[in-house]
Amino acid sequence: MSGTGRYRVVIVGAGSAGITVAARLLRAEKSLRGSLAVLDPADKHYYQPLWTLVGGGVAKKEATEREMRTLIPRGAVWIKDAAAAVQPGKKELTTREGRRICYEYLVVAAGLEIRWDGILGLREALRTDGVCSNYSYDFVGKTWECIRSFRGGTAIFTHPNTPVKCGGAPQKIMYLADDCFRRSGVRDQAEIVFASADAAIFQVKKYADTLETVIARKQITTAYRRNLIEIRPLTREAVFEHLDTGEREVMRYDMLHVTPPMGPPAFLRESPLADADGWADVDKHTLQHKRYPNVFALGDCSNLPTSKTGAAIRKQAPVAVQNLLALMRGAPLAARYDGYTSCPLVTGYNKLALAEFDYTLSPRETFPFDQAKERWSMYVLKKDLLPVMYWNGMLKGRM
Repeated sequence: MSGTGRYRVVIVGAGSAGITVAARLLRAEKSLRGSLAVLDPADKHYYQPLWTLVGGGVAKKEATEREMRTLIPRGAVWIKDAAAAVQPGKKELTTREGRRICYEYLVVAAGLEIRWDGILGLREALRTDGVCSNYSYDFVGKTWECIRSFRGGTAIFTHPNTPVKCGGAPQKIMYLADDCFRRSGVRDQAEIVFASADAAIFQVKKYADTLETVIARKQITTAYRRNLIEIRPLTREAVFEHLDTGEREVMRYDMLHVTPPMGPPAFLRESPLADADGWADVDKHTLQHKRYPNVFALGDCSNLPTSKTGAAIRKQAPVAVQNLLALMRGAPLAARYDGYTSCPLVTGYNKLALAEFDYTLSPRETFPFDQAKERWSMYVLKKDLLPVMYWNGMLKGRM
């Protein structure tokens, strides 16, 4: 398929960031109806923050899925195709199916790429017993199967040496697994290992202190600065590289939950919009591209120095929209993003510490109590309230 389309605004990606920005733009500027396009090939849209609870057996994965066509805002043109290349100097992009799309303004909200081939043997291992991952709708159900069928031995949970969706997610499923092992009476026959490429359990001290007490209470073994590089499913061995020494370390597993490495999408990585690491290179406060003023980027594909979470997008989207509209009108870009992000740290069934912080790693808490304390109420917020707010508020451009 080929052809040329011309639009005033093109949004690349119909994930959390793309849909939210589209909805907000169309609410704020009615003249954009019919001249705003959203480019995305997916039939389905997923509320991925709930996959932790799906993997822990307390939510159904079907509840995280919606038809994409029901979420594209009225007034937007959905181009069901993928970006293949972008030429910001010409204000155009080409798609996988050969379309040429011209724009006046571009919003890059393309998410990130999960690199299943970034760990030798991972794809093969996911087809074997005991190896699972929460990072795919197709695989997340297997996580619960692995957890509930575990009968003892070594259970390893990994965190890679790359940015990931929600920096706390690799450990949250581990805490649920620990609770499940205790309920099923096998915890005394188990060793739980958190093998993380990071140097500490969490980057914000207030919440790290809480998580250290959780680690101690649950008697979890931590192995920091270990990056998973290979899985040998026939011998049930996981091979790690120590990031400080370069040494290889082999750990035998009975269960292995893998957080795969992640990175920027190929079309972005290879474009003039990318920084040295392949992420969209934007001003961290205005979200405007540093070299192409008619381009904005937000969400997981950007190089904003904060955690890649849906909560961050909720604060980034209004800034991107306000500044894009200001640019259209010839006004100063006055809206500012301060790096706010949030990570609901599930520490067990019915327990959660709600981390909220900004670029300075200073807590930015919403509620009038100590959010570093594990609470049932915050667990209910994540499990029952945030999904409703996402589908009915954020994606509608209402919050």
